[in-house]
Amino acid sequence: MYEVIMYDGGIYRSDELFELIEDVGGVVLMKNRSSQMLTVTMSTPSEDRPLVEALCKDIGGQVKEVPLAGTEIAVVGPTLGRHHMPHPICDIAEYLRRCGAITVVMGLARGRGKLTSQINLQETSIIDEYDACVFMLGNFKSCVETKADLLLSKINIPTVLVCGPKPEGIEHTCDAIVYGVGRKASRMREPADRQKLEEVSDRIEEILADKKKALEEDPPFVHPSEIKSLLENYEPINMCLRPAPIVMHLDGLRAKISYEEHHEAVENMMVYGRRLGDVCTIAPSKINDSSMLIRIKTRSQVEYEDSLKAKQ
Repeated sequence: MYEVIMYDGGIYRSDELFELIEDVGGVVLMKNRSSQMLTVTMSTPSEDRPLVEALCKDIGGQVKEVPLAGTEIAVVGPTLGRHHMPHPICDIAEYLRRCGAITVVMGLARGRGKLTSQINLQETSIIDEYDACVFMLGNFKSCVETKADLLLSKINIPTVLVCGPKPEGIEHTCDAIVYGVGRKASRMREPADRQKLEEVSDRIEEILADKKKALEEDPPFVHPSEIKSLLENYEPINMCLRPAPIVMHLDGLRAKISYEEHHEAVENMMVYGRRLGDVCTIAPSKINDSSMLIRIKTRSQVEYEDSLKAKQ
């Protein structure tokens, strides 16, 4: 059993931490350095956590819980214009990042207007690539209720609606609702605002817990962190200058390299004696060709496919 934790401290003696993570069979999920400060999100075996915590304390850092680590979450608004609350959207995305998630902020192409707003198939396909979605709407109750039914009902991943007034009759369109945020012209820095940010994080954690429970019943053939370690040795990813070139999902990964140029090499990588292409579904991202999605098949899927091959 692996646990995801975060080291927050200085760069001093951090090489000892990386050596220990490697020695215990752990994986560095994300590393951010700012001047002399360093944060490292890591996945380590549960039994070795006391050892890692002791070293982090010894080198002057601290260990934090990161309940959303290993997930990628979309924070979506009707548009990215000032009219549609850029401040709450950015504050929520930043808060979820501090909880360990990789977040992406996006707006719809035609989300403006109560009677004209819409979401198209390409946009829902892009949003469905993420582990969960936070969808933000505004201050007018009738507008929230109309647009929630129109926009959220087409999204197929766990979704939290964040809005101003408490809506009624739209519980079927999303998995959780956080109201009391609404349109703001300033950053969410007050104590009441921070409580709302915590509430959004808690709701995301709850709906992802249901998804994790479903995955535990039929787990992926290989853990995403093991494929991440494999991909880190692939030179095009090593040379990639984009932030977070590999992003972990609960059931796979996003690799930020061209699908057309690299999918054959990735499919032919070996894991536990099998081709990656045989135990994963590898497809181009709907955003563009500059990244690919790797969905890991469950153990029952792999066993079923093995039984079909044995009969041939």
